[in-house]
Amino acid sequence: MHDIRAIRETPDAFDAALARRGDAAQSSAILALDTARRAKIQAAEAAQAEQNAASKQVGAAKAKGDEVEFERLRALVSEKKAEVAAMQAEAKDLDAQLTDMLSRIPNSPAGDVPMGASEADNVEVKRWGDIPDFDFSPREHYDIDSVAASMDFETAAKTSGARFVMLKRGVARIHRALGQFMLDTHVDENGLTEVNSPVLVRDEAMYGTDKLPKFGDDSYQTTDGMWLVPTSEVPLTYTVAGETLEAADLPRRLTAHTLCFRSEAGSAGRDTAGMLRQHQFEKVEMVSITLPEASDAEQQRMLGCAQGILEKLGIPYRTVLLCTGDMGFGARRTFDIEAWLPGQNAYREISSVSTTGDFQARRMNARFKPEGGGKPQFVHTLNGSGLAVGRCLIAVLENGQQADGTVALPSVLAPYLGGKTTLALDGTLA
Repeated sequence: MHDIRAIRETPDAFDAALARRGDAAQSSAILALDTARRAKIQAAEAAQAEQNAASKQVGAAKAKGDEVEFERLRALVSEKKAEVAAMQAEAKDLDAQLTDMLSRIPNSPAGDVPMGASEADNVEVKRWGDIPDFDFSPREHYDIDSVAASMDFETAAKTSGARFVMLKRGVARIHRALGQFMLDTHVDENGLTEVNSPVLVRDEAMYGTDKLPKFGDDSYQTTDGMWLVPTSEVPLTYTVAGETLEAADLPRRLTAHTLCFRSEAGSAGRDTAGMLRQHQFEKVEMVSITLPEASDAEQQRMLGCAQGILEKLGIPYRTVLLCTGDMGFGARRTFDIEAWLPGQNAYREISSVSTTGDFQARRMNARFKPEGGGKPQFVHTLNGSGLAVGRCLIAVLENGQQADGTVALPSVLAPYLGGKTTLALDGTLA
C-alpha cells in the first residue's frame, strides 16, 4: 500500500515510479478522491461542532422558559445530527474507494531495478556451476526411464484433473528428502526459525500480503471464505500484522515447508507437460521482517541462503535481477534464481527473492519502535523461495540422469535416503 501523504507531497515522483513499471499516471485521480474525502470529513466536523453548540444552548433555553427557542434549537440539533451522519457515511464511502484504489496499485521499484518490459530485459548478475556435458540426448524429467513409472499424471488427472501429479516409490522419497534437507539447512546453518504454519488463511492475511484484491482469481477459496495459501509467505508475514515490535527484536527470520495452491489463472497453456507448473505443490519459504535500513542487506542474505541450497545439491544456476516489467505486484526489487534443466536446455525459475519495503507493512499495520525513541515506523518485509521443492526435484532428476535411464543423486541427500545414492530403473532407490 502506498502512503497517501507521500503522493500528496510528491505526485510527480509517484507517477514517475508507475511509469517505470509501464503503468499510467494515477496521482490526479487519487488526489481528487482524497480531496473529496478530506472535504467531506471537514464538513462533517463543522456540522458536528454546530450540533454540539446547539445542544449546549437547548438546556439554557429550557431553563429560561423560552419554548420557541427551545424547539428551534432542538430541531437544529436533530437536523445537524442527520447531516453529520450522512456526511460521515459519505466520507467513509470515499475512504473505502480511496483504499481500494491504492490497494490495486503496484509497489514502486527500487532505483537500481532495470527498466524493461518483459523477462527478456532481466539482467544476469551471477552464474554458478558447470552445465553437464552428456554423451546422450538428455530427457525431460517425466521421460527419464527410472522416473516415468513413479511420476503418475494419469491417476492424478483421474482423481483431481489436469496439473496434478502422484509421486511414487523412490521419486516420492527424493521429493520428501529435498524438503527436509532445505528446511534443516535453513534452520541449522542459516539461522531461520522453523514454523509449522496453516495453509488456510482469512481475507485479512491475503489482503495484508498484497494477494487481494488484485490476485483473487489466482488462488483457491473455500465455500466458507477461507483461502488456500499460494505460498506460506502469507501466514509467515502476517504473524506481525497489527503489532508494534521492538527494534532490538529485528530481524525476525522465519521458514516453513508447506503445501501451496495456485489456480494458475494467468498462465493458461504454459508449461503443461510434466510437473513444472502445478495447482498443488510444496515450497520451503523464507520470510524476514527487518528494520528499513537493513532490508537491502537482508535481501542479499536471503538470496545467498537460496543459492546455497542449489550449490550443496550441485545444480548449476544463474541469478537475474528482474526488470520493472517482469517484477511482481508487491515487490520493490526481485532476484530470480534459475536452475539449469538439461531436458529443456534452459534455465528455469526455481526461486524468487523479493523485498517489498514497507508496502505490505502499511497494509497490515506492522510497525517497530525506534531504539532512540520517537514515533513508531513501518517495518520492511521480505520473502523468498528456499526452494520450490517440486522444481528442485526436476532439476535433481534431469541433471543427474544417466545414459542407462537411472539417476545419480546428490550426496547431500544420502542421509535422508537411507544412504542410497541412485534412482534405479524400477523406480526404487539403490
